[in-house]
Amino acid sequence: MSQDKSREFLHSGNAKDKFKFFFKATLLQQVNDLLQNIYEHLKSANALVHELEESIKPMQKELDELQGKIKNMEHVEEISQKVQQLKKQLAWSWVYDVDKQLAEQSAKIGILKDRIPACQAKIDLQLNVVEELRERISKKKAQIASMMEKTSEVRRMKDELQQTLSLATKEKLELEEEFGRKTNHVQKMLKHVRFLEQQVQDIHEQNVKNTQAEESEIEEKLKELQYEFDAANLTFTRLKEEESALLESMNKGSSEIACIGNEIEELERKHREIGYSIRELHQHQTNKVTAFGGDRVINLLRAIERHQQRFKKPPVGPIGAHLTLVNGDTWARAVEHAIGRLLNAFIVTNHKDALLLRGCAREANYSHLQIVIYDFSRPRLNIPPHMLPQTSHPTTLSVLHTENHIVFNVLVDMGDAERQVLVRDYDMGKAVAFGQRILNLKEVYTSDGYKMFSRGSVQTTLPPNKKQRSGRLCSSFDDQIKDLQRDESNLREEAQQCRRRKRDAEESLQDLQETLRSIKKRRLDAERDLMSKKLALRDVKNSYAAETSSSPASNADELHQEISNAHEEIQEREILLEKLRARMNGAEAKANELKVSFENLCESAKGEIDAFDKSENELIKLEQALLDEESKKSHYEGIMNNKVLSLIKEAEAHYRELENNRLESCRKSSIICPESEIEALGGCDGSTPEQLSAQLTRLNQRLQHESRRYSESIDDLRMLCEKKERKVLRKQQTYKGYQEKLNACEKALNLRWSKFQRNATLLKRQLTWQFNGHLRKKGISGQIKVSYEEKTLSVEVKMPQDASSSTVRDTRGLSGGERSFSTLCFALALHEMTEAPFRAMDEFDVFMDAVSRKISLDTLVDFALAQGSQWIFITPHDIGMVKQGERLKKQQMAAPRS
Repeated sequence: MSQDKSREFLHSGNAKDKFKFFFKATLLQQVNDLLQNIYEHLKSANALVHELEESIKPMQKELDELQGKIKNMEHVEEISQKVQQLKKQLAWSWVYDVDKQLAEQSAKIGILKDRIPACQAKIDLQLNVVEELRERISKKKAQIASMMEKTSEVRRMKDELQQTLSLATKEKLELEEEFGRKTNHVQKMLKHVRFLEQQVQDIHEQNVKNTQAEESEIEEKLKELQYEFDAANLTFTRLKEEESALLESMNKGSSEIACIGNEIEELERKHREIGYSIRELHQHQTNKVTAFGGDRVINLLRAIERHQQRFKKPPVGPIGAHLTLVNGDTWARAVEHAIGRLLNAFIVTNHKDALLLRGCAREANYSHLQIVIYDFSRPRLNIPPHMLPQTSHPTTLSVLHTENHIVFNVLVDMGDAERQVLVRDYDMGKAVAFGQRILNLKEVYTSDGYKMFSRGSVQTTLPPNKKQRSGRLCSSFDDQIKDLQRDESNLREEAQQCRRRKRDAEESLQDLQETLRSIKKRRLDAERDLMSKKLALRDVKNSYAAETSSSPASNADELHQEISNAHEEIQEREILLEKLRARMNGAEAKANELKVSFENLCESAKGEIDAFDKSENELIKLEQALLDEESKKSHYEGIMNNKVLSLIKEAEAHYRELENNRLESCRKSSIICPESEIEALGGCDGSTPEQLSAQLTRLNQRLQHESRRYSESIDDLRMLCEKKERKVLRKQQTYKGYQEKLNACEKALNLRWSKFQRNATLLKRQLTWQFNGHLRKKGISGQIKVSYEEKTLSVEVKMPQDASSSTVRDTRGLSGGERSFSTLCFALALHEMTEAPFRAMDEFDVFMDAVSRKISLDTLVDFALAQGSQWIFITPHDIGMVKQGERLKKQQMAAPRS
């Protein structure tokens, strides 16, 4: 990956060429070619197996024909015997069929005769009910006629009284409305009189004031009011500034309280996590099995026990429950990192048991259970010394002990535990993993959780998992619980300190709020005082101006005259109101009297009207019931005449006809065979004569056809059939074995293809994230869009100075410095996705300004130090800004001769 290649990649405008460059650089092209090649080989192998399977189809067809011939020849004799039996059964089936019809007809006649008394009883019952209803209806009609004469007169009186009451009520409402209007008019006139009297008084006071006030006093008052206004304005401004300062302090205090609250929440979250870990360790102390799956594994073991009879061999697991550490808990954490993924797994002997175990896991609500399929019949593996790592350090297998040989074999075959070396610290691990060439060494684990391994020339070191405190194979969890309890106590103390700080901050904020309320109250008082003084000053100025320019007040005599006229009109209207009130009281008394009379009449007539309505409703119900009962009586009479008596006559005639037919059929059947022979054969099996006749016809035709069809001996056909069966079965088993192997290969290929597609998707996302992350160091944003379906790759870069927020989709539209920096970011993104012991970049800062060069150089140095591989940077520019260190060497060449 050189800088020239990267620049050529970005300068190219063809998206497909960019995709080919990326696809090959990330080694996806090589993996894709390998998978495609395997797919072609599998396709050709499947075609070959299919051809072989097709080649045995003619033999299978011949075999099927032979078997058909043999079966047909065996059935010829059976068919002949069955024909004779069917002839006898057919003869007597006619007799039995007539017997069956006679029994059915006799039962039918009995049922019809039983219906006669029931129908007659229902008809008589309906006649009695109809007569009773007719008598009740006649009595109810006479009662209603007498009640109708009484209620008609009452209804007429009620209607007349109700009409008179409505007229009186209407007259009363009209008088009340008129009285209200006149009363409102009198009130308005009184208000007008008071207004005129107030106006006369104001004119008198103004005249007195004008005669006594002096101009010099008014000017002095104006100066005093102006001075008070200025002082009030100054106080108001000062209080407003103090209020703004307090608000700013309160905002800072609120932000501080929010930060402390977030810190408390984080501490409480860590406290809850440690509490959960402590409870989990206590549970592991009670039952060691729960360390390898929690409560779910207990439920799973119970489900396995319930379905134990269905397993070919009982599953073994979890694996961690069958393991113990040999030399104490020294290597507990290292072993956890080495084979921790296998400790929760269960072992079964075949695929069928694996499916059954998966069903038990679903029943126990244990999702994502790891299942290992291993042959239980294999003996305990014996590993020769030359196949173990040649080192004095222990291996994972050597520090573990198990009595179960199946668990031991799985750790070797599935976990490579014999090739994992355990060391004390990081430095010793580097020396063993990278400094020595130890045969049969796969990985090195340190006691504090570091993992080191080499793959070819690439050396990899993975840090320990911070969340994982210790291994689950520890013999005692007391030390872990004590450490966690100590951490829990420290977190609790920190949380208490944060709460005290929060309380102090809240008290300070509360004091500020009290001070703010006091300042705000004083500011509002000052504002009201300022407004009152401002209004007083304006009123004095306006009154002074009005005094100097206005003429004397209007004539008071005219106002007195108008007041007297208004008083006279008010007296006249009050007399009219008294008369109207008297009329209104009379109308109200009359309406009340009529209302009382109407209520008395309604009360007296209510009982008679209700009784009349009730009688009418009862009459309607009785008439409807009479109609229903008459229709029922007619219905039962029709059933008696049309369905019962006529059907009985027809059934008796048919019964006599069947008896004659039965005598004739029995005479004919006795000629063919006696009835005792048919009974010995089991009768006619419930078949009808038509069915037996059709069956006999088919068997006769088949017997004739089969007798003329085959001329070979049945023994010769059987020997030939057995010979062909052995030959076809041998080939089928061979081809089936081929097909199973091809299916396994195809399944593995599909799995690898899905993993390849997932890795390709992740690489696409990783390239965009890393490219955008490097661009962000200069304030630039961008992304890389890769389409594996269309085989295209496009680069998008957006500059911070672009105010239109549009994206530069072609890197050729950037300046030289921007293009060089974008090229550098893309190269770093690809470098981070590939593994190489040596990397070099030449003239990476060409066409960059000083700021971009400084950012690019820092980015490259930090990236190289973080990656750990060896880098060589060549640049014609000054690198004095780069500090030389233990892992950083600078070499500056002399200037070339002119």
